[in-house]
Amino acid sequence: MHLLVLGLGYCAAHFATAFAARGGRVTAVRSRAGQGVLTLDSPDLPAAFAAATHILSSVPPAPDGSDPVLAAHRDLLAAAPAVWLGYLSSTGVYGDTGGAWVDESAPLQGRRAGRLAADLDWQALHPAVRVFRLPGIYGPGRSALDRLAAGPVARIDLPGHVFSRVHVDDITGALLASTAHGAPGVYNLCDDEPAPGEAVTAHAARMLGLAPPPLQALAEARLSPMGRAFYGECRRVANGKMTRDLGYGLRYPDYRAGLAACLKEMKR
Repeated sequence: MHLLVLGLGYCAAHFATAFAARGGRVTAVRSRAGQGVLTLDSPDLPAAFAAATHILSSVPPAPDGSDPVLAAHRDLLAAAPAVWLGYLSSTGVYGDTGGAWVDESAPLQGRRAGRLAADLDWQALHPAVRVFRLPGIYGPGRSALDRLAAGPVARIDLPGHVFSRVHVDDITGALLASTAHGAPGVYNLCDDEPAPGEAVTAHAARMLGLAPPPLQALAEARLSPMGRAFYGECRRVANGKMTRDLGYGLRYPDYRAGLAACLKEMKR
C-alpha cells in the first residue's frame, strides 16, 4: 500500500503514522519546498499520483475560496488509479441548525462558501472518493487541557449552544476503517455527545486541579472574529453512518474519555 498525503497537518500526520505502522509506504506533499520534498508544483508529483494506492487531502480552501489541490491537479486526480481517495472536510458545511441533529443527508448551508464548494467538488471528482466531515478536533497538544495550561481561557455563557467534537485518534481509526469497509461517499466523523464548550472547559479545569474560568457573556469576551462566528452556529452531528457502514467503534465516545487520554499524554 502506498499513501500520498496532500497537506501533512495535525489529522493527516496522525493518519500517515498509523498507515505506515501497518506496513504502508507514505509520501507527503507539503506547502514548503525543500530537498527531497514534494510540493503541489513539483515535477515528480504526477508520478506520485500514478503510484499511490491511497490518496488523502487535508488542504483547506485558499483565501479566494478555491481548493489548491483541485485547482492544480484536478485532471490528474480524476484519472488516478488509486483505490481510495479521502478528503477532510468540515461539518461547518451544515451551517446553523439551531441545535438540531444533522446526518450526511442534511442540506448544506454553511457560511464558508469555499469549504462547501470543495466538499462538493471532491465528491464529484472520482468514484473512489470518501469525504470526511469533521467537527471540533482535539487530541494530544491540542485540547482544552493544553489551552488552560497555556493561560486564561474564555468560558462563554450561551445557554443552548452545543457543538460536536472528535478526538484525533478516532479520526485516524475511522479513516483506517474506511480503507477496508464502507462504500465511497460522505461520512461524519464525531463522537456521541455534542456538548457546550463551557462544560468541556470546566471539566478540563477540574482535571487539572484548577477552578473553572468564570462564565462570560459572548458580548464581553475578547474573541477573534473567527471565534465569535463559531458561536453563531449550533448543531448536533450524528455519526450513525460511521459506525454502521465503516464498522468503527469510537475509542473516546465523549469528551470526558478523550480528555482523560489527553491528560495521560500530558503527564508522560
